[in-house]
Amino acid sequence: MKLIIFTDLDGTLLDDATYSYEKTLPALELLKREGIPVIFCSSKTKAEIEYYRIKLSNTHPFVVENGGGIFIPRGYFSFPVSCPPHTGEEHGSYYRIATGTPYSFLREAILELQREGYCIRGFGDMSSEELAELTGLDIDTARKAKERDFDEPFLFRGEKEQEGALLAFVAAKGLHLTRGGRFFHLTGENDKGKAVSCLIGLYRKQGGGAPVITAALGDGPNDIPMLRQVDYPIVVRRPGGGDELRICLPHLIRAEGTGPEGWSEAVLRLLERLS
Repeated sequence: MKLIIFTDLDGTLLDDATYSYEKTLPALELLKREGIPVIFCSSKTKAEIEYYRIKLSNTHPFVVENGGGIFIPRGYFSFPVSCPPHTGEEHGSYYRIATGTPYSFLREAILELQREGYCIRGFGDMSSEELAELTGLDIDTARKAKERDFDEPFLFRGEKEQEGALLAFVAAKGLHLTRGGRFFHLTGENDKGKAVSCLIGLYRKQGGGAPVITAALGDGPNDIPMLRQVDYPIVVRRPGGGDELRICLPHLIRAEGTGPEGWSEAVLRLLERLS
């Protein structure tokens, strides 16, 4: 029986303030020795995630921009990959399954919201320098964060009572809003759960239908669709508590530690539980 682990990055595998992953390294090394795939499933872009894949020698598929795109290394599966109605297309050294709404359409919606008077500022409105100052990223990483295809993060500085009208406006456009940390994310029909479900199906097919055990770790509302899809949903605490406290799912496991420390602790406990 094969174990597969899906994980968010910011606030889980990565420290939310420093973006450090040092505290996860012992658990990641153990997972590598055991041959357990760790699949990054994040709101980050392809360019951002590739940086961490190289740093952590991760060779598995990954999910970008809240499920908008699934990237699978060529030859990883022994059959053509698809998630009907979406098929895999060659994209450099990967096959990409694109399920998200094109970024240009999302930007048009942001501009329309701004014209309607909503106090919104998206990544597409910011320079790399501004984004770096806002997020604590270095300039190069901020540039990578702006290389978006399927998801537009934005800050909303309007009144709380405006959020309902904002949601209605977005829904009328056939789009969706989710929340990840301080940012709202404007997306199409995609979400992390649909991407995770697709990959689980591909792993089962690769194994000839043999059972797989799945786990996922996240820390915010945009992780809920991913957590719903797995056998062991794990929520990692944020320092001081926050959005993760709003997550309430059957069989939810709450990590005792925060950030990468909580991530590592939860993974090691899961391995012990399944041994």
